[in-house]
Amino acid sequence: MVTKTVAALAACGALLIYLSWLCYVRSCLPPVILIPGDGGNQIEGKLDKSRVVHFFCLKQTTGYVNLWFNLNLLLPFVIDCWVDNMRLIYDNVTRTTSDSPGVTTRVPGFGSTAGMEFLDPLHTFPSRYFVNIAEKLTESGYERGSNLLGAPYDFRKAPNELEEFFQKFRQLVEDAFQASNGCKVVLVAHSYGGPLMLYFFSTVSQEWKNTYVGALISLSAAWAGCVKPIKAVAAGDNLNIFFLDEFSIRKEQRSSPSIHFLFPSPHFWGKNEILVSRPSKNYSSADYAAFYADIGDLDGYEMYKDVKDLIDPRIPPGVEVHCLYGVGVDTWERIFYDDDASFPDEPSALVNGDGDGTVNLRSLQACKFWEGKQKHSIYALPLRGIDHLEILRNEFVLSYVAKVAKRFRSNLLRF
Repeated sequence: MVTKTVAALAACGALLIYLSWLCYVRSCLPPVILIPGDGGNQIEGKLDKSRVVHFFCLKQTTGYVNLWFNLNLLLPFVIDCWVDNMRLIYDNVTRTTSDSPGVTTRVPGFGSTAGMEFLDPLHTFPSRYFVNIAEKLTESGYERGSNLLGAPYDFRKAPNELEEFFQKFRQLVEDAFQASNGCKVVLVAHSYGGPLMLYFFSTVSQEWKNTYVGALISLSAAWAGCVKPIKAVAAGDNLNIFFLDEFSIRKEQRSSPSIHFLFPSPHFWGKNEILVSRPSKNYSSADYAAFYADIGDLDGYEMYKDVKDLIDPRIPPGVEVHCLYGVGVDTWERIFYDDDASFPDEPSALVNGDGDGTVNLRSLQACKFWEGKQKHSIYALPLRGIDHLEILRNEFVLSYVAKVAKRFRSNLLRF
């Protein structure tokens, strides 16, 4: 009888130890928050329009429908409907943008990774985004909606118009910290998400950063902008979707302050470096006013003036940074026109330099500029041949993210 009692107590003790261990592992996984780049989360719209650009465009919807990402909306001619629904209207008095008339947009699922893992609600293959990182983290013990979270936002906007997002984001970080029993939060930001976080860190105290943030892992961050947005504003950019008409989408791209925010920073592109060249005139980062005037985008220049000084990429964020980026991939560094008559609609050539296929190398590695300028460590990892989106599914990167996250386990065991 005594033997059975001792055995039972031993079994109960072992079970208690096991359950305690499970509780510790689960509660002490540092929360991870994913921050997408430009185009990296869904946007929904509700329509109640008095006019449309084509007879077949929807005027009204009973509720919110997916606007981004939906390949069916990007087909020839149909894309005109999409552009009219997604474009923003700039007010140069209030210095803000608003939705197109008759359109109300929203970003679904704040706090969730659902609208960022796949950009298409139907989970079509071309819309894969953060899904590989999310799956890697769940294999490591993370749970979506618990300690694996997402921070989607209206990527059309520049940081000066995202005050509500930053308030929600700060609360999300603090709530995740508390829910994990004091584990510092690890932020994983892609592309535009990098400079977005750089802006956010400039708005909070060092004490707040030291308390709540374990590290920022940046993937292909466009810290100092890049040349590609200039091409989008000048002639449109097809987003690597082969059937997408660049000229059709240009109107929407010009209306987005985030595009102008991501112009090459004069801090990293000198006034003598030519970005756009045509027979009668060249344009550098010192000639943006003339460039906007010559392409006829006066609202664009006003937006640029609003956003050009929101961040200084030379100033470190005040948190530990793991800066991963691709190198050795052809990346536009100059736009060339051999005939003034073709400017700005039809570039003759796009001259390549080094980068990740989207962001130029000097911008990707701007994080190196912070080394020795803050107490927190800076780790810069160039990855040969990895392009701007491939970095989100590269096995080394996936393992690296999971490994860094687990470094910030809390020393406290609470139940």
